[in-house]
Amino acid sequence: MPELMTSIIQAHQKIAGNYIKNYSGYHHDIRDITLTYSNLFSKLLINPSEYYNIYNLNLDFFQAQQALWKSILTEPSKSTPIIEPDRGDKRFLDPEWNINPYYNLIKQNYLLVSKLFRQIINEVEVDRKIKKKLNFYTEQYIDALSPANYLFTNPAAIRLAIETKGQSILEGLNNLSNDLEKGKISQSDDSAFEVSKNLAITPGAIIYENELIQLIQYTPITKNVFERPLIIIPPWINKFYILDLQQKNSFIKFLIEHGITVFMISWRNPDPSMGYLKLDDYVEKGALKAIEVAQSISNSKQVNMLGYCLGGTLLSIASSILSSSQKENPIHSATFLASMVDFSDIGPMGDVIDHALIRKLERGELLQNGIFNGGDMETAFNLIRANDLIWNYVVKNYLMGIKPAAFDVIFWTNDNTNLPADMYIYYMREMILENKLSRKNALRICNTPIDIGKINFPVIIIGFNEDTISPAKTVFTTTELVSGNIEFILGESGHVMGVVNPPIKNKYGYYINGNLGNGFNEWKNTATFNKGSWWTHWIEKLVKLSGKETLAPSIMGNTQYEFIEAAPGRYVKKKC
Repeated sequence: MPELMTSIIQAHQKIAGNYIKNYSGYHHDIRDITLTYSNLFSKLLINPSEYYNIYNLNLDFFQAQQALWKSILTEPSKSTPIIEPDRGDKRFLDPEWNINPYYNLIKQNYLLVSKLFRQIINEVEVDRKIKKKLNFYTEQYIDALSPANYLFTNPAAIRLAIETKGQSILEGLNNLSNDLEKGKISQSDDSAFEVSKNLAITPGAIIYENELIQLIQYTPITKNVFERPLIIIPPWINKFYILDLQQKNSFIKFLIEHGITVFMISWRNPDPSMGYLKLDDYVEKGALKAIEVAQSISNSKQVNMLGYCLGGTLLSIASSILSSSQKENPIHSATFLASMVDFSDIGPMGDVIDHALIRKLERGELLQNGIFNGGDMETAFNLIRANDLIWNYVVKNYLMGIKPAAFDVIFWTNDNTNLPADMYIYYMREMILENKLSRKNALRICNTPIDIGKINFPVIIIGFNEDTISPAKTVFTTTELVSGNIEFILGESGHVMGVVNPPIKNKYGYYINGNLGNGFNEWKNTATFNKGSWWTHWIEKLVKLSGKETLAPSIMGNTQYEFIEAAPGRYVKKKC
């Protein structure tokens, strides 16, 4: 116990030091929250009708409270709930929340208060952007105040403490101490995984590198391969191996099993010396250079491309540039996987992005030595699904003393990458805030006006119906921006688990063949649902786009682009 207390004290000292170091960022958050709610209160004060509406909402709330107390105090075992958790809410699954009058009262009271908060935000007429911020911040407070997050109001945690004679509480304190020292909530057993040992182990070679990328060519395992290779552009916000986790769920392994020659960009994790890199560099030194190298090695005039998340955004830019050239387009087809070109609605993350935030970035107040820290990006993504990615682990790790299990996807999520300041600020202002990529010639990148409408080769666009990072409806908008032969696929699940959906599991299905041209809702209403993984449907399309079969090469690279090191290479192993 003395060692535990010493560890906690040291961890708190580290947190205090971190707060001082990052004060400007915290100050921005506090000020933005204060100003956002000030808009709400000002509106209530100056508009009596708004105040009257809120008064009525509070009256309804107190009447529901009275009904709740009456039902709990009279016949709690037979009473009908005044309010129920949303479908899919896992916080109140323990039977005690319904059986025990004390927990039942706390649960329903919390749900009523949450409902009131949401009603007030939705009722008051304020600017649309302010309302989105109010919704975002209010949801954070609602999630944080859940009774499931606290020891004495969580029946499962109390029961476990009694059963273990307090050992679970002690283990929870140990977990808390370790996480305080680490500076983040543990979501996975990080000791269970290591890149190149049991993650990203599909055989291949680094056959080209520059200051920004290493290019991997994967070793074929079939006698013949298709002549036209596939180049994959992963997001540089995270590392590429989400597409090459373990052999049982490796998308790369699936591709090479089907005779596809695969090249993968592995982005370098930028350090402070690389803060000068611009989006133009990511296009030229990343996407365009990868195409040039793959053409040389495969002896194919054209290549197929796949861009995942932000990699798909980059692919759209590169495709526009190459489609604007007078030369023959080296891209034969493109797949946009959970990627956005139009940023008019980017889900919860867009609720707090405004001009004030961008100006803070431009002044360097939210940056560290010329880079945006990858840990801050991880925190932002966690806040989008705080109940699942923050409070779920608070309950298990600290209240119940359970150490996180080994989970390859979560390990990848926590393996962050930094972002160069110049590139990140440009992306945030020009694309997310001002949505210029979707507008003809509104951006000029690599000295070329960007017109997504010039993309006229076969395009496959894949969205996921529970995606909170690249909402399916926004992903679908790309079908209305590009030209040529277009197919849209809608997978089940979200941004990551929908992608990592190998046929061996067939966990999530997909929709295809909806009517294009009349919006997302029309497409979905006319689409056909299929069981199994979207991988199987998409690979059939890709094979048809990959040309004739040729004998698989015996060595990776060629005389111009020779073997540098074995995959997955050095760049992917660099930590923030």
